[in-house]
Amino acid sequence: MDKVMKNINILNYALNGLWLRNKAINHNIANANTPNYKRITVNFEESLKKAIENKGLSLKTTHKNHITNSINIDKIQPEIKVEKDISYRIDGNNVNIDVESANLSKNAIMYNGVINQLTGEFNKLKNIINEGR
Repeated sequence: MDKVMKNINILNYALNGLWLRNKAINHNIANANTPNYKRITVNFEESLKKAIENKGLSLKTTHKNHITNSINIDKIQPEIKVEKDISYRIDGNNVNIDVESANLSKNAIMYNGVINQLTGEFNKLKNIINEGR
């Protein structure tokens, strides 16, 4: 049961990151013709991977304020970055509409894939409840 809930929490974090990335990509597309606009990117995969792969020695804590070496998924945040270094156009804008459209499609596919995985986890939970195991 704990594994199912952990998987649901991980998938929830991934959905939140993908949704934030979707908002950033749509914001970039909406500002494709705005002079001096700099594109926004969202990265959450690295922090999620570190939290999942936390393979070091696990410190045992007996109080919520004790120091721990594990990374709690609830405490990690997606990295939102504004790309200020590059400009593709004379007006200072660095949004390439073709790249953003491709990123939007890729992100939508990833979002749907995570939704399917989350549906599978809820089906497992439903089976656990119905079967009484």
